[in-house]
Amino acid sequence: MTLLFCSASDSAEDWRREIARHLPGLEMRVWPETGDVADIEVAVVWKPPAGMLATLPNLKLIVSLGAGVEPILLDPTLPDVPLVRMVADGLTADMAGYVVFQLLYWHRLMDRYDALQAEARWEQLDHRPASEVTVGILGMGELGAASARTLRTLEYRLMGWSRSPKSIEGVESFSGPDGLAAMLPQCDVLVCLLPLTDETRGIMNAGLFAALPKGAVVINAARGGHLVESDLLDALESGHLRGASLDVFATEPLPADHPLWRHPRVRITPHVAGVTHPSLCAGQVATAVTALREGRPIPNLVDRSRGY
Repeated sequence: MTLLFCSASDSAEDWRREIARHLPGLEMRVWPETGDVADIEVAVVWKPPAGMLATLPNLKLIVSLGAGVEPILLDPTLPDVPLVRMVADGLTADMAGYVVFQLLYWHRLMDRYDALQAEARWEQLDHRPASEVTVGILGMGELGAASARTLRTLEYRLMGWSRSPKSIEGVESFSGPDGLAAMLPQCDVLVCLLPLTDETRGIMNAGLFAALPKGAVVINAARGGHLVESDLLDALESGHLRGASLDVFATEPLPADHPLWRHPRVRITPHVAGVTHPSLCAGQVATAVTALREGRPIPNLVDRSRGY
C-alpha cells in the first residue's frame, strides 16, 4: 500500500516522520512526485488541486487534514471512495483555545485597553461577570461542543444552535430556523463553528447581524463561506456590532487591499484557529488506514449528502 500526501500548507517531512511511527513500512509519496499512480491507495490531503484525486485509479481512501472537507467535496471529479475528516485532540483543543482567547479579548475589554496603552493612559474599566455574558455557538459538532465545554468552566451563559437538538450539559440547545431566531437576540457574542454546506453558506449576513443585540461581537473560525463580508463591514460601520474576530475568509490569503485588514474593530488571523499537528493527528490517519486494511468500519467518515 502506498500513501500520497498533498498539502501546500503542511510540512510533508513532519507528516512522513509521524506516519512512519504509526505505520512503519508504509510508502509515502509527496505530490506532485506521484510515481506510478496505480500504486496509490490512500490520499492524505488539504485543498488538493481539482481533478488530482481522479488521476489515482486504485484510490481506496481519502483523509482530509482538516475538520472541514468542502474544498474536497467541491471537486466534481472526486472519486466515490470513503472520505475521512480530521477529528483529533490537538485540532479540537486548538480550536477551543482560539475561541476562548478571542472571546476574552472582547469580554475583558482588551480592545479598549489597547487604545489606552497607545495613549499611555492608566484607566481601569469595568467589565461584566462571565455569568452575565451570553455566548451563542453556531454548530455543536465536535468543535462546537469542545469549545462549549471549555467556556463552561469560565461560567459563561451558553447557547448552541445546530441542525438537530443536542444535549450538552450547561448549554441551552436550539435548532432549526425558529431556534436560530430565538437564540440570536440573546447573544452578546456569536461564534461560528458550523460545517460549510449549501444550507449554511452565507448564514452570517445582514439579517443575522440585525437580529443580534446592539454591541454584539462575532467570531468566525469555521469557513469564510459562512460570512458575507460586506454585510459585516456595514454592521460594524453602523455601530450595531462592536467587533469581529475572523480566522477564515472567502478568499485566502486575504487580499492586501481588503478593507477588513485595516478596520479598527476587526481582529484577523490567517486560518490558524485549529491546527492539525502531525505529532497529535498522525494517529488518526493510521487508524483509518488500518481499518481499511483490515476491512473494519472506518471512523469519522463524511456523509457526502450532508457535507460533513
